[in-house]
Amino acid sequence: MSAAVETDERYDVVIIGGAIMGAMAAYFLTRDPAFTGTVAVIERDASFARSSTTLSAASLRQQFSIPENIRMSLFGLEFLRTAKERFGAETDLSWHEGGYLILASDAGLPILEANHQVQKAEGADIDLLDPARLAATFPYLNVEGLAAGAYGRSGEGWFDAHALLDCVRKAARRQGAHLIAGEVVEIVRAGDRITGVTLADGRRIACGSLVNAAGPRAGRVAGLAGIPLPVEGRKRCIYVLHCRTELPRLPLLVDPTGFWIRPEGAYQICGAAAPPEDGDPDDDFEVDWPLFEETTWPDLAHRIPAMEEVKLVRAWAGHYEMNLLDHNAVIGPHPEVANFYFMNGFSGHGLQQAPAAGRAIAEWIVHGRSLSLDLGVFGYERILANRPHAELNII
Repeated sequence: MSAAVETDERYDVVIIGGAIMGAMAAYFLTRDPAFTGTVAVIERDASFARSSTTLSAASLRQQFSIPENIRMSLFGLEFLRTAKERFGAETDLSWHEGGYLILASDAGLPILEANHQVQKAEGADIDLLDPARLAATFPYLNVEGLAAGAYGRSGEGWFDAHALLDCVRKAARRQGAHLIAGEVVEIVRAGDRITGVTLADGRRIACGSLVNAAGPRAGRVAGLAGIPLPVEGRKRCIYVLHCRTELPRLPLLVDPTGFWIRPEGAYQICGAAAPPEDGDPDDDFEVDWPLFEETTWPDLAHRIPAMEEVKLVRAWAGHYEMNLLDHNAVIGPHPEVANFYFMNGFSGHGLQQAPAAGRAIAEWIVHGRSLSLDLGVFGYERILANRPHAELNII
């Protein structure tokens, strides 16, 4: 960080991070008739081989505990449903409304019921099922130890993350965004303004505004500007399974023990939260095989007995951009460095909320506030005040 820099080029808005968050911000900026400036999106991994976007389970739900999270995901749903209108009749995002089924024990029932009331108030199509209805609806389930399950009858499911990212990036580029391959190693700040960035290859780029869309590296990027941000990468493994027994209408099921599973073509994919780790492991892409064999598989076979004979086909590892304060997004401008914008820390639900986040950032930059949704609860001010606003449904 330094006070001034000689620049090789200049853009009105520079976005650090070109995966789904940065792409959405560029897309909504360049399609706003009131925006007449220039946009550059800088991405360090042009292949996206290690991107949280492309390594995710690519799912969408309304089952959150905070109204604003539900509203953001409802816009994500609208975005997916209108993709052909936005990007052309040939667009195929493989959107499948298979629903979520979040299960609760007696201990978790009060939270599940309270969340369900919030979801109903926001118009989400979620049904609360008792054990008898769970067993009747999903006969392959072992309902032992369950008090209820919240099931998304519509508006929840999964899609093709690669296809979505490709559509949005191409659209942003057609609309005038400049896509730059490079890694930001310096953010130049003069008092309460960001003036530019320097790339690892020495390129110097001046900017009018800077957007942090750096995913699991967002905390490091903010640190380049002298701004603390408690966002770090947290590894999550996804295992591809083949069950010999047919599991009709299998939703994305979330068990009280922590594992989740959903269909993926002729297979299933599943995952579970990893044990607590020290440090920031965002460069660790090694699959944790013992996690599946020793923990996830036994829990899975207990809940779905047919999984006793499951075949583990393959696996991969990716990263959540985890907000260590409260597992919720940080969105909007810095209260003091007013041309520095956050879209970080979604803690596992970023892909589905990227359309709403990108639209909000574009509105803040162009119009001075988020017009479509009031997202003030996710502002950076709570980080400064160490005032968590926790999301209870983290998967």
